[in-house]
Amino acid sequence: MPQGPSGQKRPADSIGLAVMVGKIATGEIEDTRLTQPAKRASGIAGAKARQAKTSGEGRAEIAKAAAKARWK
Repeated sequence: MPQGPSGQKRPADSIGLAVMVGKIATGEIEDTRLTQPAKRASGIAGAKARQAKTSGEGRAEIAKAAAKARWK
């Protein structure tokens, strides 16, 4: 069975996924996407700290490199 980014088990086929979505919608099972909200908060704090440290020119270079990679 495939695993999601946080290690949660996911159905391997589309029918199993549809059944799982239906169960989540009816409340039969609990949606476990954000089981570790502390990781997200830590990531946001790190992004803010990185932005504060980086100069405007540095941020522009990072943005240009990201755009170049996206449109490659």
